[in-house]
Amino acid sequence: MKNRWLVSSCRTNEAARLAADLGCSLLLAKCLINRNLREPQTAAAFLNPKLKELADPFDLPDMDRAVERLWQARQRGELIVVFGDYDVDGVTSTALLLEVLRPLGWQVEAYLPNRLAEGYGLTREAAENCHGQYGARLILAVDCGSGAHDTIAWLHKNGVEVIVLDHHQITTPPPHAAAVVNPQLRQSKSAKNNELCSAGLSFKLAHALLKRARELREPWARIVDLRTTLDLVALGTIADLAPVLGENRILVTTGLEKLNRTNRPGLRALRKVAQISGTIGPYEVGFQIGPRLNAVGRLETATDALELLMTSDPEQAHLLAQALDKRNRERQQIERLILADVIKTVNSSLDFDADYVIVQGNPEWHVGVVGIVASRIQQQFHRPTIIFGGDGPLLRGSGRSIDGFDLAHALRNCSDLLVRHGGHAMAAGVTIQPENLPRLRKRLNELARACLQPEQLVPVLTLEAEVPLSALTLDQVLELERLHPCGPGNPIAQFAVCGLRLKREPQPIGRDQQHLKLWVTDGTNSVETVWWSWAGQPMPSGTFDLACVPMINRYNGRCSVQLKLLDWRPSEAQRAN
Repeated sequence: MKNRWLVSSCRTNEAARLAADLGCSLLLAKCLINRNLREPQTAAAFLNPKLKELADPFDLPDMDRAVERLWQARQRGELIVVFGDYDVDGVTSTALLLEVLRPLGWQVEAYLPNRLAEGYGLTREAAENCHGQYGARLILAVDCGSGAHDTIAWLHKNGVEVIVLDHHQITTPPPHAAAVVNPQLRQSKSAKNNELCSAGLSFKLAHALLKRARELREPWARIVDLRTTLDLVALGTIADLAPVLGENRILVTTGLEKLNRTNRPGLRALRKVAQISGTIGPYEVGFQIGPRLNAVGRLETATDALELLMTSDPEQAHLLAQALDKRNRERQQIERLILADVIKTVNSSLDFDADYVIVQGNPEWHVGVVGIVASRIQQQFHRPTIIFGGDGPLLRGSGRSIDGFDLAHALRNCSDLLVRHGGHAMAAGVTIQPENLPRLRKRLNELARACLQPEQLVPVLTLEAEVPLSALTLDQVLELERLHPCGPGNPIAQFAVCGLRLKREPQPIGRDQQHLKLWVTDGTNSVETVWWSWAGQPMPSGTFDLACVPMINRYNGRCSVQLKLLDWRPSEAQRAN
C-alpha cells in the first residue's frame, strides 16, 4: 500500500486537561482535540448531541421570507409543487415536506425530474414539464435551484414563484426567487447549520413553519411531531456525505435512533431485501440502503423511491423494495462494465508525472452511474476525476476531487468550454460539447499543477495517535464509540500501533478468500486483526507497524477487540536495516 502516514500531533498536557474536565480517557481527549474540540463545553456537546441544541431555524438566510410565502399559499389555498432532486437527499427532503405540509393544510404535490430526459436540477425542460403537469403558481425547489437563474426567470415570467431550499454552492448574485434558503449565503447567522444538506434544511423549514404556527396559536400546530421525520433526515444527510458535525451530528444521531425503530413499511422492507440484521449505522445507510434508494434515480426517475418512503401499505412496500433492489443490481452491472473500461483507458494513457486530473468520456457510458465511477477512479488513483457519459449530442459528467483542489472553482475557470456546471469543492456536475473534452482536460491539468504539489497525489492516512497495543483494551475501545456516528468531518478513529509481529500464520477468509485474518502481538498482548480486500497483497513480516481501526467484535452476546488493518509498514529498526 502506498500511503503517507500522518500521525496527528496533540500536546499531552492539553489532552490531560480536557480529559480531566470531561471525565474521559486521555486517548478520547486526544481524538476530540484532533477534531478541534478543545473547549470542555463544545466537546461535551459533541459527545452528547441533543435536539434542544438545534439553532433557531430563522437563523437561516431567507427563512422568514420562505415561511411568509408558504403561509400565504396556505391561506389562499394555492397548490405548491415540491420539485426535488433524484438522489437520496432530494427524495428524503421531498418525502419529509409532503409528510409535514399535507396534514397541516397545504395543498402540495411532488415532481421528481427524469435524469435522462430532463437532466440535473431545475432545468428549463423539467420546469416546463412540471408547470405543464400541475400549473402551480409556487414551486419549492429542494436540493437544487441555487444556480438556476435562467429557469427561475422563465418561471417568474410565466407567473410562477420559486422558493429555493438548497445547500449547493451558490452563484453571486443568487437567483431572483421568492426566497433562497441556502446556508452557503453569507448572512447565515449560525455556524452550526452551515453544513446542512437539503434533508436537514427541509427539517428546519418544517420546524420554522410549526414555530410560526405555535406563535400564532394555530390549533393545528401540534398535529405533526417532527421527530417522526428524523429517520428521513439521517438517510439524506449520510447518503449525501454531509459533514457529521454541528447540527448534522445532532440530526444524524437522533435520526439513526429513529431509523432503527422505524415504522415505515418501506424502510422495513428495504432493510429486509438489503439483509441488514443488526443495527443500522452510517455504513448500512451509505452502502446498503442509500444505493438502493439512489438506483432508480440514477437510471431513470426516483418516483419509486419516493413512494417507498411514503407508503403505509406493507404489500406495496415489499413490491417497491424488490423493484429498487433489482434496479440496484442493474446499476451495479452497468457500473462494473464502465469502471473496467475507464481503468483500462487510464492505465494505458495516464502520465503519472504530468496528469494531475483524470478526465475521461464516452457517449456510450450511462450518465446515471458516472458519478459512482468517478468516485471509484478518484479513490484508486487519488487524483481529481471527471467521468462523462452520453447525453444526446452532449456529454454529461460528474466529478470528484481531493483535498487541495476546489473542483467547482476550477470549473468556473473553464466555463467558456462548458454548457453548464455546478457543485462543491469536492464534487461537481458538468455538461460539455464532446469536441471540448481535450481542451477541458488540458486546462484542468494546468490549474491542478499550479495549486497541487506531487505529494498531494499520494493518499494520506491520518492517524489519531501512536498507541501501544496494550492501550487498546475493551473498555478503551468501547469509550471511543462515543465519537460515533462517524463520517465526513468526524472520521472513524484510526491509530498507529508499532513494533508488532505475527503470532501465527495468517488465514485467508471469505467466499473467494479475498480477505485475511491475522493475529498480531507485541510479545505480551495479542489481538485478532482483519484485512478486508487483501486480495493477495504482501503480508506483514518481521517486525512491523500497523495503521488500524480498533473495533468491537460483537458475537453471540460476547464482545472482544478486533483491529481493522488499513496499512502496514516495516518497523523503523527493520527499515534501517
